[in-house]
Amino acid sequence: MTTPPAEDPAAPPVRLLIVDDDPLVRAGLTFMLGGAEDLAIVGEGADGSEVPDLVDRLRPDVVLMDIRMPTVDGLSATETLRARPGAPEIIVLTTFHADEHVLRAIRAGAAGFVLKDTPPAQIVDAVRRVASGDPVLSPAVTRRLMDHAAGTGPGNGWGDRADRTDRARQRIAALGEREREVATAVGRGRSNAEIAGELYLSVATVKTQVSRILARFGLNNRVQIALLVHDAGLLDDGGDGTP
Repeated sequence: MTTPPAEDPAAPPVRLLIVDDDPLVRAGLTFMLGGAEDLAIVGEGADGSEVPDLVDRLRPDVVLMDIRMPTVDGLSATETLRARPGAPEIIVLTTFHADEHVLRAIRAGAAGFVLKDTPPAQIVDAVRRVASGDPVLSPAVTRRLMDHAAGTGPGNGWGDRADRTDRARQRIAALGEREREVATAVGRGRSNAEIAGELYLSVATVKTQVSRILARFGLNNRVQIALLVHDAGLLDDGGDGTP
């Protein structure tokens, strides 16, 4: 039996803020996640309107954010937070696999989402991953969300697909060949280590390339890179963005 690697005892715990309008959900999450030694639940909120003040006072590393709240919903709170310098990472809590509000939250800068019925150990892992800079969407779920986002017609919230494709291809054209390869691999859900192995790069070089892509396009996280390369057609079988 393989023993999982121990957490670094010298590393400070990940500071977590839980925001949900249901007190039972908050209590349940606090109980389930409070046992993880490398997590510190620094506070709770009941509505998105409370989030800016809570973040200023408590300085969380990660916010676990319900998407549906009565006064200010999680989407608006996410947009507000991610527009600020030094914003914490945000994981959206939802009951749906492809809720259009989740898509909007990801485009606003959320690092991903977890379902409310996700096992506690997986939520803990999601918080750890987001705190370390990785999104919490599996490749399969990422593709499902991107396919949903790419749909045309009333209610998809993202305008004409052809327009999005043209804009995305114009942006991708600004990338160098290696940056383009890294961006495509991110879009396929690869981790930094997997990208390094596939492209014969060091993990540090991959991290640098990802950071450059984020900075070049003013993006917040890897999921947004994935959405961009999806819109540009780079995830098609040919991988070159051509129709």
